[in-house]
Amino acid sequence: MEPVIIVLIILVVLVFIALIKTIQVIPQASAAIVERFGRYTRTLNAGLNIVVPFIDTIRNRIDLREQVVPFPPQPVITQDNLVVNIDTVIYYQVTDARAATYEVASYIQAIEQLTVTTLRNIIGGMDLERTLTSREEINAALRGVLDEATGKWGIRVNRVELKAIEPPTSIQDSMEKQMRADRDKRAAILQAEGVRQSEILRAEGEKQSQILRAEGEAKAAALRAEGEAQAVRTVFEAIHAGDPDQKLLSYQYLQMLPKIAEGDANKLWIVPSEIGDALKGLSGAVGNFGSNLGGNGASGGTVPAQERREKPSID
Repeated sequence: MEPVIIVLIILVVLVFIALIKTIQVIPQASAAIVERFGRYTRTLNAGLNIVVPFIDTIRNRIDLREQVVPFPPQPVITQDNLVVNIDTVIYYQVTDARAATYEVASYIQAIEQLTVTTLRNIIGGMDLERTLTSREEINAALRGVLDEATGKWGIRVNRVELKAIEPPTSIQDSMEKQMRADRDKRAAILQAEGVRQSEILRAEGEKQSQILRAEGEAKAAALRAEGEAQAVRTVFEAIHAGDPDQKLLSYQYLQMLPKIAEGDANKLWIVPSEIGDALKGLSGAVGNFGSNLGGNGASGGTVPAQERREKPSID
Protein backbone atom coordinates (compact mmCIF):
# COMPACT_ATOMS: atom_id res chain seq x y z
CA MET A 1 0.00 0.00 0.00
CA GLU A 2 2.74 2.42 0.79
CA PRO A 3 4.53 2.04 -2.59
CA VAL A 4 1.27 2.87 -4.34
CA ILE A 5 0.90 6.05 -2.34
CA ILE A 6 4.46 7.04 -3.10
CA VAL A 7 3.90 6.50 -6.81
CA LEU A 8 0.71 8.57 -6.73
CA ILE A 9 2.50 11.36 -4.95
CA ILE A 10 5.27 11.28 -7.58
CA LEU A 11 2.70 11.36 -10.39
CA VAL A 12 0.93 14.32 -8.81
CA VAL A 13 4.19 16.20 -8.48
CA LEU A 14 5.10 15.43 -12.13
CA VAL A 15 1.70 16.59 -13.31
CA PHE A 16 2.03 19.79 -11.31
CA ILE A 17 5.50 20.47 -12.75
CA ALA A 18 4.21 19.71 -16.26
CA LEU A 19 1.36 22.16 -15.79
CA ILE A 20 3.77 24.82 -14.59
CA LYS A 21 6.02 24.29 -17.63
CA THR A 22 3.06 24.12 -19.99
CA ILE A 23 1.47 27.41 -18.96
CA GLN A 24 3.70 30.46 -19.49
CA VAL A 25 2.50 33.91 -18.52
CA ILE A 26 4.40 36.70 -20.32
CA PRO A 27 4.11 40.23 -18.84
CA GLN A 28 3.04 43.22 -20.91
CA ALA A 29 5.76 44.81 -23.09
CA SER A 30 7.84 41.64 -22.88
CA ALA A 31 8.62 38.70 -25.16
CA ALA A 32 10.07 35.22 -24.71
CA ILE A 33 12.09 33.06 -27.12
CA VAL A 34 11.02 29.37 -27.25
CA GLU A 35 13.45 26.67 -28.40
CA ARG A 36 12.64 23.07 -29.09
CA PHE A 37 15.60 20.78 -28.73
CA GLY A 38 17.90 23.83 -29.01
CA ARG A 39 16.29 25.27 -32.13
CA TYR A 40 14.24 28.46 -32.33
CA THR A 41 10.54 27.65 -32.54
CA ARG A 42 8.56 30.80 -31.85
CA THR A 43 8.32 34.02 -29.85
CA LEU A 44 5.86 34.24 -27.01
CA ASN A 45 4.02 37.54 -26.71
CA ALA A 46 2.37 39.10 -23.66
CA GLY A 47 -0.36 37.02 -22.05
CA LEU A 48 -1.06 33.33 -21.39
CA ASN A 49 0.89 30.92 -23.61
CA ILE A 50 0.98 27.11 -23.84
CA VAL A 51 4.21 25.22 -24.54
CA VAL A 52 5.12 21.55 -24.62
CA PRO A 53 6.67 20.64 -21.28
CA PHE A 54 10.12 19.07 -21.18
CA ILE A 55 10.42 19.67 -24.96
CA ASP A 56 10.04 23.43 -25.37
CA THR A 57 12.27 25.66 -23.26
CA ILE A 58 12.33 29.39 -22.68
CA ARG A 59 15.65 30.66 -24.03
CA ASN A 60 15.41 34.35 -23.23
CA ARG A 61 12.97 36.91 -21.87
CA ILE A 62 13.36 40.36 -23.41
CA ASP A 63 11.94 43.69 -22.24
CA LEU A 64 10.40 45.52 -25.20
CA ARG A 65 10.20 48.89 -23.43
CA GLU A 66 12.55 51.76 -24.24
CA GLN A 67 15.78 51.41 -22.31
CA VAL A 68 18.26 54.04 -21.14
CA VAL A 69 21.92 53.04 -20.93
CA PRO A 70 24.64 55.49 -19.79
CA PHE A 71 28.16 54.73 -20.96
CA PRO A 72 31.26 55.68 -18.99
CA PRO A 73 33.45 58.58 -20.19
CA GLN A 74 35.45 57.78 -23.30
CA PRO A 75 38.67 59.62 -24.25
CA VAL A 76 38.42 61.08 -27.75
CA ILE A 77 41.04 63.07 -29.67
CA THR A 78 39.88 66.17 -31.51
CA GLN A 79 41.23 67.53 -34.80
CA ASP A 80 43.57 69.92 -32.93
CA ASN A 81 45.07 66.99 -30.95
CA LEU A 82 43.30 67.59 -27.67
CA VAL A 83 41.93 64.72 -25.59
CA VAL A 84 38.38 65.19 -24.32
CA ASN A 85 36.29 62.83 -22.21
CA ILE A 86 32.73 62.35 -23.47
CA ASP A 87 29.85 60.79 -21.53
CA THR A 88 27.04 59.40 -23.68
CA VAL A 89 23.52 58.23 -22.96
CA ILE A 90 21.70 55.89 -25.38
CA TYR A 91 17.92 55.49 -25.60
CA TYR A 92 17.10 52.27 -27.45
CA GLN A 93 14.24 49.81 -27.85
CA VAL A 94 14.14 46.12 -28.90
CA THR A 95 11.85 45.74 -31.89
CA ASP A 96 12.69 42.12 -32.81
CA ALA A 97 13.28 39.73 -29.91
CA ARG A 98 14.52 36.94 -32.21
CA ALA A 99 17.16 39.14 -33.89
CA ALA A 100 18.26 40.63 -30.55
CA THR A 101 18.80 37.07 -29.30
CA TYR A 102 20.46 35.37 -32.26
CA GLU A 103 22.03 38.15 -34.37
CA VAL A 104 24.35 39.50 -31.69
CA ALA A 105 25.78 37.97 -28.54
CA SER A 106 25.35 41.09 -26.35
CA TYR A 107 23.64 44.03 -27.99
CA ILE A 108 24.44 46.34 -25.03
CA GLN A 109 28.17 45.77 -25.38
CA ALA A 110 27.89 46.02 -29.16
CA ILE A 111 26.09 49.37 -28.94
CA GLU A 112 28.70 50.69 -26.49
CA GLN A 113 31.65 49.77 -28.69
CA LEU A 114 29.91 51.10 -31.78
CA THR A 115 29.22 54.37 -29.94
CA VAL A 116 32.89 54.76 -28.98
CA THR A 117 34.20 54.16 -32.49
CA THR A 118 31.60 56.44 -34.06
CA LEU A 119 32.38 59.21 -31.59
CA ARG A 120 36.06 59.00 -32.42
CA ASN A 121 35.31 59.30 -36.13
CA ILE A 122 32.99 62.28 -35.65
CA ILE A 123 35.05 64.18 -33.07
CA GLY A 124 38.27 63.51 -35.00
CA GLY A 125 37.03 65.84 -37.74
CA MET A 126 36.21 68.71 -35.36
CA ASP A 127 38.31 71.08 -33.32
CA LEU A 128 37.66 71.67 -29.63
CA GLU A 129 35.57 74.81 -30.04
CA ARG A 130 33.31 73.19 -32.62
CA THR A 131 33.03 70.08 -30.47
CA LEU A 132 31.83 72.11 -27.49
CA THR A 133 29.25 74.01 -29.54
CA SER A 134 27.97 71.26 -31.87
CA ARG A 135 26.24 68.82 -29.55
CA GLU A 136 23.10 68.60 -31.65
CA GLU A 137 25.14 67.90 -34.76
CA ILE A 138 27.13 65.18 -32.98
CA ASN A 139 23.96 63.64 -31.54
CA ALA A 140 22.27 63.50 -34.95
CA ALA A 141 25.32 61.99 -36.67
CA LEU A 142 25.83 59.43 -33.90
CA ARG A 143 22.18 58.43 -33.86
CA GLY A 144 22.12 57.94 -37.63
CA VAL A 145 25.14 55.61 -37.56
CA LEU A 146 23.88 53.62 -34.56
CA ASP A 147 20.35 53.25 -35.89
CA GLU A 148 21.62 51.97 -39.21
CA ALA A 149 24.05 49.50 -37.62
CA THR A 150 21.68 48.17 -34.95
CA GLY A 151 18.73 47.69 -37.27
CA LYS A 152 19.79 44.16 -38.21
CA TRP A 153 20.07 43.32 -34.49
CA GLY A 154 16.43 44.12 -33.92
CA ILE A 155 17.38 47.31 -32.03
CA ARG A 156 16.09 50.82 -32.71
CA VAL A 157 18.13 53.72 -31.32
CA ASN A 158 15.67 56.48 -30.53
CA ARG A 159 17.99 59.10 -29.13
CA VAL A 160 21.64 59.74 -28.35
CA GLU A 161 22.75 62.42 -25.88
CA LEU A 162 26.19 63.71 -25.01
CA LYS A 163 25.88 64.10 -21.27
CA ALA A 164 29.23 65.81 -20.73
CA ILE A 165 32.25 66.93 -22.72
CA GLU A 166 35.26 67.51 -20.48
CA PRO A 167 38.35 69.13 -22.05
CA PRO A 168 41.78 68.89 -20.39
CA THR A 169 42.40 70.79 -17.17
CA SER A 170 44.78 73.27 -18.78
CA ILE A 171 42.25 74.03 -21.49
CA GLN A 172 39.54 74.50 -18.86
CA ASP A 173 41.75 77.00 -17.01
CA SER A 174 42.40 78.90 -20.24
CA MET A 175 38.72 78.91 -21.10
CA GLU A 176 37.81 80.18 -17.64
CA LYS A 177 40.35 82.99 -17.94
CA GLN A 178 39.02 83.89 -21.36
CA MET A 179 35.44 83.86 -20.11
CA ARG A 180 36.42 85.97 -17.12
CA ALA A 181 38.16 88.46 -19.41
CA ASP A 182 35.11 88.59 -21.67
CA ARG A 183 32.83 89.18 -18.70
CA ASP A 184 35.11 91.94 -17.39
CA LYS A 185 35.18 93.48 -20.86
CA ARG A 186 31.41 93.40 -21.17
CA ALA A 187 31.06 94.82 -17.65
CA ALA A 188 33.47 97.67 -18.50
CA ILE A 189 31.61 98.38 -21.73
CA LEU A 190 28.27 98.43 -19.95
CA GLN A 191 29.67 100.67 -17.22
CA ALA A 192 31.15 103.07 -19.77
CA GLU A 193 27.89 103.08 -21.67
CA GLY A 194 26.03 103.82 -18.45
CA VAL A 195 28.40 106.69 -17.59
CA ARG A 196 28.07 108.04 -21.13
CA GLN A 197 24.29 107.89 -21.00
CA SER A 198 24.33 109.51 -17.57
CA GLU A 199 26.55 112.35 -18.82
CA ILE A 200 24.31 112.84 -21.85
CA LEU A 201 21.22 113.00 -19.66
CA ARG A 202 22.96 115.35 -17.23
CA ALA A 203 24.05 117.62 -20.11
CA GLU A 204 20.54 117.58 -21.53
CA GLY A 205 19.18 118.45 -18.11
CA GLU A 206 21.64 121.32 -17.68
CA LYS A 207 20.83 122.55 -21.17
CA GLN A 208 17.12 122.53 -20.47
CA SER A 209 17.75 124.19 -17.12
CA GLN A 210 19.81 126.95 -18.72
CA ILE A 211 17.21 127.46 -21.41
CA LEU A 212 14.45 127.69 -18.85
CA ARG A 213 16.57 129.98 -16.65
CA ALA A 214 17.35 132.25 -19.63
CA GLU A 215 13.69 132.33 -20.62
CA GLY A 216 12.75 133.19 -17.05
CA GLU A 217 15.38 135.95 -16.84
CA ALA A 218 14.26 137.32 -20.20
CA LYS A 219 10.65 137.37 -19.09
CA ALA A 220 11.65 138.92 -15.76
CA ALA A 221 13.74 141.61 -17.53
CA ALA A 222 10.86 142.31 -19.89
CA LEU A 223 8.46 142.60 -17.00
CA ARG A 224 10.96 144.76 -15.08
CA ALA A 225 11.46 147.03 -18.07
CA GLU A 226 7.73 147.22 -18.61
CA GLY A 227 7.29 148.13 -14.94
CA GLU A 228 9.99 150.80 -15.09
CA ALA A 229 8.49 152.17 -18.28
CA GLN A 230 5.10 152.27 -16.64
CA ALA A 231 6.62 154.01 -13.60
CA VAL A 232 8.35 156.59 -15.81
CA ARG A 233 5.16 157.07 -17.76
CA THR A 234 3.22 157.54 -14.55
CA VAL A 235 5.76 160.05 -13.18
CA PHE A 236 5.84 161.87 -16.48
CA GLU A 237 2.09 162.10 -16.59
CA ALA A 238 2.02 163.27 -12.96
CA ILE A 239 4.62 165.96 -13.68
CA HIS A 240 2.79 167.19 -16.72
CA ALA A 241 -0.47 167.04 -14.85
CA GLY A 242 1.05 169.24 -12.11
CA ASP A 243 2.45 171.73 -14.71
CA PRO A 244 5.77 172.37 -12.83
CA ASP A 245 7.74 175.55 -13.44
CA GLN A 246 11.49 175.93 -14.05
CA LYS A 247 12.26 176.57 -10.41
CA LEU A 248 10.80 173.24 -9.25
CA LEU A 249 12.73 171.32 -11.95
CA SER A 250 15.95 173.09 -10.97
CA TYR A 251 15.41 172.14 -7.35
CA GLN A 252 14.85 168.47 -8.32
CA TYR A 253 18.08 168.48 -10.35
CA LEU A 254 20.00 169.70 -7.35
CA GLN A 255 18.52 166.95 -5.17
CA MET A 256 19.72 164.29 -7.63
CA LEU A 257 23.34 165.44 -7.58
CA PRO A 258 24.28 163.67 -4.27
CA LYS A 259 22.76 160.41 -5.50
CA ILE A 260 24.80 160.62 -8.70
CA ALA A 261 27.99 161.01 -6.67
CA GLU A 262 27.24 158.10 -4.31
CA GLY A 263 29.48 155.00 -4.32
CA ASP A 264 33.26 154.47 -4.11
CA ALA A 265 33.44 153.23 -7.69
CA ASN A 266 32.16 156.49 -9.14
CA LYS A 267 35.50 158.05 -10.07
CA LEU A 268 34.03 159.96 -12.97
CA TRP A 269 30.50 161.17 -13.43
CA ILE A 270 28.94 163.35 -16.06
CA VAL A 271 26.82 166.34 -15.25
CA PRO A 272 23.98 166.85 -17.71
CA SER A 273 23.72 170.16 -19.53
CA GLU A 274 20.36 170.70 -17.90
CA ILE A 275 22.15 171.13 -14.54
CA GLY A 276 23.60 174.45 -15.72
CA ASP A 277 20.21 175.71 -16.78
CA ALA A 278 18.82 174.56 -13.46
CA LEU A 279 21.53 176.37 -11.55
CA LYS A 280 20.89 179.53 -13.53
CA GLY A 281 17.22 179.31 -12.82
CA LEU A 282 17.82 178.57 -9.18
CA SER A 283 20.29 181.45 -8.79
CA GLY A 284 17.82 183.77 -10.45
CA ALA A 285 15.17 182.62 -8.07
CA VAL A 286 17.48 183.17 -5.11
CA GLY A 287 18.41 186.64 -6.40
CA ASN A 288 14.80 187.59 -6.73
CA PHE A 289 14.18 186.31 -3.27
CA GLY A 290 17.07 188.47 -1.89
CA SER A 291 15.90 191.57 -3.72
CA ASN A 292 12.49 191.08 -2.28
CA LEU A 293 14.01 190.87 1.17
CA GLY A 294 16.04 194.09 0.57
CA GLY A 295 12.99 196.03 -0.55
CA ASN A 296 11.07 195.01 2.49
CA GLY A 297 13.89 196.28 4.86
CA ALA A 298 14.04 199.69 3.27
CA SER A 299 10.39 200.24 3.54
CA GLY A 300 10.19 198.96 7.09
CA GLY A 301 12.88 201.16 8.66
CA THR A 302 15.82 203.49 8.11
CA VAL A 303 19.39 202.20 8.26
CA PRO A 304 21.72 204.56 10.14
CA ALA A 305 24.03 206.61 7.97
CA GLN A 306 27.06 205.60 10.00
CA GLU A 307 26.43 201.93 9.27
CA ARG A 308 25.95 202.64 5.56
CA ARG A 309 29.29 204.49 5.47
CA GLU A 310 31.14 201.56 7.16
CA LYS A 311 30.10 199.10 4.44
CA PRO A 312 32.61 199.05 1.65
CA SER A 313 31.40 199.78 -1.78
CA ILE A 314 31.34 196.94 -4.27
CA ASP A 315 32.43 197.90 -7.69
